[in-house]
Amino acid sequence: MAADFPAVFEALKAAFGQHPDSLIVQTDTPSLYNLVGRVPSPYPQHKGQPMWFGAVRMGKAYVSFHLMPLYMNPPLESLISPALKRRMQGKTCFNFKAVPEPALLEDLKELVEAALQDWTARKYL
Repeated sequence: MAADFPAVFEALKAAFGQHPDSLIVQTDTPSLYNLVGRVPSPYPQHKGQPMWFGAVRMGKAYVSFHLMPLYMNPPLESLISPALKRRMQGKTCFNFKAVPEPALLEDLKELVEAALQDWTARKYL
């Protein structure tokens, strides 16, 4: 693990901001920060559990930032900046090896806000 991964983890964790009315912190350890909605999922496959909103996970090669609303709402993808798009792995994950520049962190914060608005409108939170 790179020496600066804890700083990367904390910077990405902060990009989720504070949303005590909408999200629950399910896991908060030095290597995993996991957020879920406050209401049970409307989908039967979730068996009445809240939906997973996002996470920050520290791995061996990078720190990943996951935002599940991207998977469920393709129009949110249009809000991803070209610089952030270069960090994208799959449909909902962004990988970082160093603390993101302020502009990238701002892009992530704006994406989280748009995702919160989308899930609030869908009554997932």
